[in-house]
Amino acid sequence: MQTETTPRTQINGVNVEALLGAREALENAPPAAEFVWKATSEWKDGAHTRTTIGDFFGLGENQARGKTFEIDTDHPEIFAATDYAPNPLEVVLAGLAGCLTAGIASVAENRGIKLNSVKATLEGDMNLYGILGIDSDVRNGFRSVRVKYDIDADASQDDIAALVAQSQKRSAVFDIITNPANVFVTVE
Repeated sequence: MQTETTPRTQINGVNVEALLGAREALENAPPAAEFVWKATSEWKDGAHTRTTIGDFFGLGENQARGKTFEIDTDHPEIFAATDYAPNPLEVVLAGLAGCLTAGIASVAENRGIKLNSVKATLEGDMNLYGILGIDSDVRNGFRSVRVKYDIDADASQDDIAALVAQSQKRSAVFDIITNPANVFVTVE
């Protein structure tokens, strides 16, 4: 007897069947799970840099998106810059917010929880003594980051907390921020 499955109706705009199918396929083809994300940046002027993001490597081959994205970064005027765009630290916070929030939407979809709204407020604390070379014992980056969610969903507070916890557990950007990665910088 053959069982026919009806595709689930999406309640948060996430195609869970496709995600679960990709998971199953990658479990059976480990080399295809190796991805290389790419970005190319170009200095424009002062502290202004433009980063272009397009193609990437995954599923065993180069993947062409057919379009590119540009992210500009700069620094505020109080750092003698033009404040043309957010600073790189703010872009890191935006990346964390985007990754965690996408995870919340995906987990909610998989658990059949309807999201009405998801808002995150992020703050990163740092002391400039490190990057300005005033005190070599002060870290250059964030010493702490706070993410506060305001989520309206058709679920209990415990279920919402579980969504956030699962998103945090699976977030690539959360992992990058909370665990050291090997970073190699070369000059050609």
